[in-house]
Amino acid sequence: MTMADRLQKVMAAAGIASRRASEVLISAGRVTINGRVAELGDRVDPDVDVVEVDGDRVIVDTTLHYLMLNKPRGVVSTTHDPEGRPTVMDLVNLEERLYPVGRLDQDTEGLLLLTNDGELANRLLHPSFEVERTYLALVPGPVRRETLRRLTEGVELDDGLARPRRVRVAEEHRGKALLEVVMTEGRKHEVRRMLAAVGAPVERLARVAFGGVELGDLRQGKWRFLDRPEIAKLHAAAGTSVPATARTSDTDTEATS
Repeated sequence: MTMADRLQKVMAAAGIASRRASEVLISAGRVTINGRVAELGDRVDPDVDVVEVDGDRVIVDTTLHYLMLNKPRGVVSTTHDPEGRPTVMDLVNLEERLYPVGRLDQDTEGLLLLTNDGELANRLLHPSFEVERTYLALVPGPVRRETLRRLTEGVELDDGLARPRRVRVAEEHRGKALLEVVMTEGRKHEVRRMLAAVGAPVERLARVAFGGVELGDLRQGKWRFLDRPEIAKLHAAAGTSVPATARTSDTDTEATS
């Protein structure tokens, strides 16, 4: 960030809301700068000025962090769980405030991105950018061609049509099949509900790629910083540029928990 950035950019970077939604908050008089009501067009220095939304201070880390976690089953994708279940933040030993980019169901494992780059996170999750997420789903086999055809044409769910961008049988063995499913949105339980609707109930589900970044051989329960090419892939998918303040595995060798 520069010394003084537009207020809505600072709010987006803090994960408060998208820039457009931040402008709505500012216009509604819900944002203050050093105690005065903010106006559209205001610029702030996040290291000096105190920005508050509805009385809560906006915390902006001028060093941006991007990391991936291989989430195990049984862990919830939130920063805090009122039921006391283990969260992804229990697995990441960093003091910085980070937020998961979307969620994986408690019983879904695999690649979860975490960052404090709120603007990037918002764009990666927005359906209009159609950012690809790749899953491997273990289902009963064999999977018929008719099942793949139904999936390709789209499956009507109670919250709308679910259609993978691509789907294929990656492997079949001893009455089980491994489907590779590529989606461009992340509705709740979407992959599980879609496969169940075509008679292929999921027995195990893992996300292995998001926005061109692949999980690779990262072990379950472990995390690492993304390298600069991986960060560039995410920004390319979201239509943004890579910030100079990104902390990456290129600059930190103690990245794995």
